[in-house]
Amino acid sequence: MLVKDIMREDVVTISPLATIREAMKRMKDHGVKSLVVEKQGPHDAYGIITYTTILRTIVAEEGDIDLINVYDVCTKPVISVSGELECKHVAQLMVRQQFRRVVVLKDNELRGIITRNDIVRPILEIAEQ
Repeated sequence: MLVKDIMREDVVTISPLATIREAMKRMKDHGVKSLVVEKQGPHDAYGIITYTTILRTIVAEEGDIDLINVYDVCTKPVISVSGELECKHVAQLMVRQQFRRVVVLKDNELRGIITRNDIVRPILEIAEQ
């Protein structure tokens, strides 16, 4: 099974110049736990911001989240894989490096995102058969 077969193509993104408050609202509106941070140009890298990152920022800044941009706290560059990669290799990467999600790129352009749940779900379906 390839990454492109199970990845989510409807990735929710956010501008690196958005505030942490805007990121929280976007996550809530879309029901997601992470946002891919958009590139600033063709040679830039994508980033990622998660609920955990936001929570750490709120604690560290004592709640003053309107003055902090996504760019200031996101993980950049984001860990990425090709859609042509076997899922077992992505699963190994996630387990060994303790990643919960990785971005799928093709020619340095965003194509999707894959989470641990996305990988586990088809494995459980196979096991039930």
